[in-house]
Amino acid sequence: MSLKPIQIGKHTIKIPIVQGGMGVGISWDKLAGNVSLEGGLGVISSVGTGYYENKIYADKLIANRPLDAENFYSKKGLDAIVKNARKICGDAPLACNILYAINDYGRVVTDACEAGIDIIITGAGLPTNMPEFTADYPDVALVPIVSSPKALSIICKRWQKRYNRLPDAVVLEGPLSGGHQGFTYEQCTMEEFQLENLVRPVVEEAALWGNIPVIAAGGIWDKNDIDAMMALGASGVQMGTRFIGTHECDAHENFKQVLIDAKEEDITLMKSPVGYPARGVRTKLRDLIDTRTGPSIKCISNCVAPCNRGVEAKEVGFCIADRLSDAYLGDKELGLFFSGSNGYRIDKIISVKELMEKLTQGE
Repeated sequence: MSLKPIQIGKHTIKIPIVQGGMGVGISWDKLAGNVSLEGGLGVISSVGTGYYENKIYADKLIANRPLDAENFYSKKGLDAIVKNARKICGDAPLACNILYAINDYGRVVTDACEAGIDIIITGAGLPTNMPEFTADYPDVALVPIVSSPKALSIICKRWQKRYNRLPDAVVLEGPLSGGHQGFTYEQCTMEEFQLENLVRPVVEEAALWGNIPVIAAGGIWDKNDIDAMMALGASGVQMGTRFIGTHECDAHENFKQVLIDAKEEDITLMKSPVGYPARGVRTKLRDLIDTRTGPSIKCISNCVAPCNRGVEAKEVGFCIADRLSDAYLGDKELGLFFSGSNGYRIDKIISVKELMEKLTQGE
């Protein structure tokens, strides 16, 4: 099956492959810029931009970590990342992933618009007020992430009533993705919540609102998977984990090695301070969390609202901002390494160009 371009608002993506936003620092300028250069949609993660270029864009640090949301989600850091991505991809469409659960969500959305981002993708909650923060930027396309037809229906009703607009596309994320899931633990393994069983119902719901393009995500690995999603009615796919296995991925080499070394049984669900189950590689950190012998929790960066300034972090046994940033810095002992269910299949590092060729032409 040949892959057709996908239209997201005013932006045409030549190859309907969206690179999933991965933070802290896994998809920044190098990865996102190169994916957009090759005709897909590169997605910059807005998480932890205060860590970019050795924390030079964080105005205040405590214990060498960005202090509070204004420094963890550094506007200057995001500006620099977008600027450097543009040096790679030129005026090709470029997206930013902004989690709805973060502190300063509205401010970060506006920051992304001001930085020149074309498309904003938001998950980790239902972004019912997302258009509120982009009113001055009508050309910026808005793409919520959902896990059910009901979620899409709620968003469309709210957006239409309050803002007289609808999503320009929607990402449907199944329960095999890396990082946070839009499902309970039980639902993650139930047949009716698997991606292949959700695509048609969500496409049908999207059709009721003017054929909103549906982008399928979670556990997609190769051209066969992409073709299967398209056959079910998806207009495109989002893939995150497989892009970690590229030279251009902004992740530390140790992060890439953790995935290369991982076995299938090492990639499991875990509790998170964000309040959703999360999928990652079981490393020594998980043993420390299980035995409550991990690093102390101080909530320096105040990253996500559901954590309630470290209350939930202490409940589950780790600070997600600190542990994800440690993974970005290459700390195999204390880093948290998010991965989709297929992460163990990465066996070597290739270029983004070669990966895009594999995904479009087959292995």
